Amino acid sequence: MAWENRSLLMEFVFLGYPSNPEVCILFFLGVSLAYTLIISGNVLIVVAIQTEARLHTPMYYFLGSLSAVEICYTAVVVPHILANILQPEKTITLLGCATQMIFFIGLGSADCFLLAAMAYDRYVAICHPLQYPLIMTLSLCIHLVVASVVIGLFLSLQLVAFIFSLPFCQAQSIEHFFCDVPPVMHLVCANSHIHEQSVLVAATLAVAAPFFLITTSYAFIMVAVLKIHSAAGRHQAFSTCSSHLTVVLLQYGCCAFMYLHPNSIYYPKQDQFISLVYTLGTPLLNPLIYTLRNSEIKGILGRCLTRNYLFQNN
Repeated sequence: MAWENRSLLMEFVFLGYPSNPEVCILFFLGVSLAYTLIISGNVLIVVAIQTEARLHTPMYYFLGSLSAVEICYTAVVVPHILANILQPEKTITLLGCATQMIFFIGLGSADCFLLAAMAYDRYVAICHPLQYPLIMTLSLCIHLVVASVVIGLFLSLQLVAFIFSLPFCQAQSIEHFFCDVPPVMHLVCANSHIHEQSVLVAATLAVAAPFFLITTSYAFIMVAVLKIHSAAGRHQAFSTCSSHLTVVLLQYGCCAFMYLHPNSIYYPKQDQFISLVYTLGTPLLNPLIYTLRNSEIKGILGRCLTRNYLFQNN
């Protein structure tokens, strides 16, 4: 069914929400709490990096950009999930579903490319410390952030345009909380093998390509660190990468599990749980991981909160 032969007001029905009213209330409260913590944690990091001159370095510029992208990333789906929990009919139009998927996949892909840019930053800092100020300029950082978002949205636009050009089955019920690739692809009535391969290629570009860049950067970092004779020097080098590496493993573990498998291997309940992990869990844990492992960020956030408290009480 081509776009011109479809009504943009055609609706999909979400079936992933609990039917029990008590469970719905608990689900709403849990998602609301997680979303509040995500927004407050990431906003605090962005504000701290913007207001503190000491944090105007490439590493923190990338961290602030990552937090800003994750604020937008969760805003694409979480408010819609909360609204649907409270509504008796949990539906979305065809156009709304396509739009939600474009920004959700695009910003998620931008997250992956930003993590690759952060890995490159660590590679230059550890392997070429003397050239670091000359290589990692503000101009390069801005270009890498902009490129991450643009490439992510471009790949997402191509993927979503392809998916929504395919014919859907009569049963327009999505076994999920929002419009994600695997549950929507499960509704496609076409030669599944060709379309699965096309989706896997797009997922590979958005997920596996940045992961390859990250692993390559860390391979060079590992070689450079092992050449350091001082145990204290090796520990300091590893500590600058540990937070980023933890976030990478969490992010890519969920993305690979969700997107890099054939459409035929599809378990709705399992995918729903994994999607909640990378939609709510990862953006919630990222600020915690970076602040708990970074004494400088912790100290600055403490001072920001203290100043805000004193300002409100004066």
